[in-house]
Amino acid sequence: MQKIILASQSPRRKQLLEWAEIPFEVIVNETDESFPADLSTAETAIHIARNKALAIKESNQINIPVLAADTIVVLHSKIIGKPADRQDAINILLSLSGQQHHVITGVVILHGSEEIAFTEITEVQFHELTIAQIEFYVDNYKPYDKAGAYAIQEWIGVVGIKWVNGDFYNVMGLPVSRVVQALNGLKVKS
Repeated sequence: MQKIILASQSPRRKQLLEWAEIPFEVIVNETDESFPADLSTAETAIHIARNKALAIKESNQINIPVLAADTIVVLHSKIIGKPADRQDAINILLSLSGQQHHVITGVVILHGSEEIAFTEITEVQFHELTIAQIEFYVDNYKPYDKAGAYAIQEWIGVVGIKWVNGDFYNVMGLPVSRVVQALNGLKVKS
């Protein structure tokens, strides 16, 4: 597979691309992650991912695909962002406890004049979590850089998640099998 640019510093996205044996280079430009209020949750994830990809494409002279993604957590139609601090992380996890929520990743791949954009939605159901479990997780894993204040591949996912309906890797931050299919489609057309 041809080399790509990953427009993300996420260690989880890097790991998933490495597992898929996709050669990549990380280039990141700071981008505004705000979005118009009238967008749906799926459109919001695409909007933010597109801005990340465009920031790289427009500021670098590159002729290889640029991959950007944004993962959001949605509970009762409300986007749950990254926690601001310890108490916010605890509050977010308390709201997710015993609840079903959606993890939506928007993916944008830019190559030349072509854009591939899609979303992947995964349903996640948490068990009821105790405050002791939540505080243990927050204090030991410090999930401050994670939408929804958790990472499924960490302790909280192992003990706290009842079921997942959809792409597990999407919850980690990248629906890597769909990304591979999209990149293969680009390769055929190149």
